[in-house]
Amino acid sequence: MTINVQPTTEAMSRAAAAHAADILRAALDERGSATFVIATGNSQLGFLGHLVKAEGIDWSRTTMFHLDEYVGISIEHPASFVRYLQERFVQHVSPGTVHFIDGAASDPEAERRRIGSLLHDAGEVDVAFVGIGENGHLAFNDPPADFDTTDPFLLVQLDDACRRQQVGEGWFASLDMVPSQAITMSIRQIVAARRIVCTVPDERKAAAVADCLSERLPVSPERPASILRTHDECTVFLDAAAASRM
Repeated sequence: MTINVQPTTEAMSRAAAAHAADILRAALDERGSATFVIATGNSQLGFLGHLVKAEGIDWSRTTMFHLDEYVGISIEHPASFVRYLQERFVQHVSPGTVHFIDGAASDPEAERRRIGSLLHDAGEVDVAFVGIGENGHLAFNDPPADFDTTDPFLLVQLDDACRRQQVGEGWFASLDMVPSQAITMSIRQIVAARRIVCTVPDERKAAAVADCLSERLPVSPERPASILRTHDECTVFLDAAAASRM
């Protein structure tokens, strides 16, 4: 793992997007295609805003997988991650193949298996774009996360800290409106990606960043994002505020 600290959120977002674009261009040059995983949330807004403007990426030769989604959320809901990605990413670059998680599926377990099968058939992921939650979660793998399962996607219960973050970021008006379950890419599947680009802004993430990324505490399911320390080709981009407790 490499840590890249930038003085501002804007500089962090720009640097992370430039690095991500380099990875995608290299994959396209080497293999003629690229498969990537993409995250959502407030922490990814600046990063995606710069990535969609990157030049020299033939998006038509890319395959996109959606990292996680609430269970029971339709695409019309303001907090829908499918809606988020459609509006902020897909409509701008038009990836050749897009695989969304259907949060409104009548059978979430079947949907989990469906998206997992598609990812298995797609083969190796060139790069995963992720963030870190206020509780140290990676995707919707809240602590204690399952570090052992080989299932590509999991149906998980969201803890209260994770759900409070969604209220704090303005996606829901109150805690009781936040879904209690989600479908998420598993920890082992995330770290199976050839490269990882993790973008983490804001002082509110500083405690989680310090706990997960510094060497003072061991890698542990209690700190899900600490698993990033085991990945040689992971670059974590922080702004000064997020890095302030390192």
